[in-house]
Amino acid sequence: MLISALLIGITIFAAWWTWVSPYNFTYSETTLTLEPEAEHRVFVFGTLKNPIIRSFIMRTYAPTERALLPGYQKTKLDLKPNAEANTEGVVFYATSAQLRRLDRYERVGVKYERYCYTLANGDEAWVYRLISHE
Repeated sequence: MLISALLIGITIFAAWWTWVSPYNFTYSETTLTLEPEAEHRVFVFGTLKNPIIRSFIMRTYAPTERALLPGYQKTKLDLKPNAEANTEGVVFYATSAQLRRLDRYERVGVKYERYCYTLANGDEAWVYRLISHE
């Protein structure tokens, strides 16, 4: 029983250290210059659609609405330009502090970059895209 509890504790700590902790991660310039009181619209199409994961990262529940991103096609973990395609996802609002947590989770500057795109309804939203190493 003690070994099981220890393994669970180590797993939880490793997940926190990797995806949530501010340690061992350097924020990008775009993250560091966010207006403290600003509210940001975020469009997600992958893991962050899951309310449990999103709530864990943001440290609160963020209600979502279905949304479409025109001109892009979901390809595995990224979006590829395609004039004929629409990517289905959800959009929600995040404070600057919550957006920093999302940037940490997505490893902005290391694995992903955050871009501002226009959704099908005309609203602008932040969208995470894989960094291309081509």
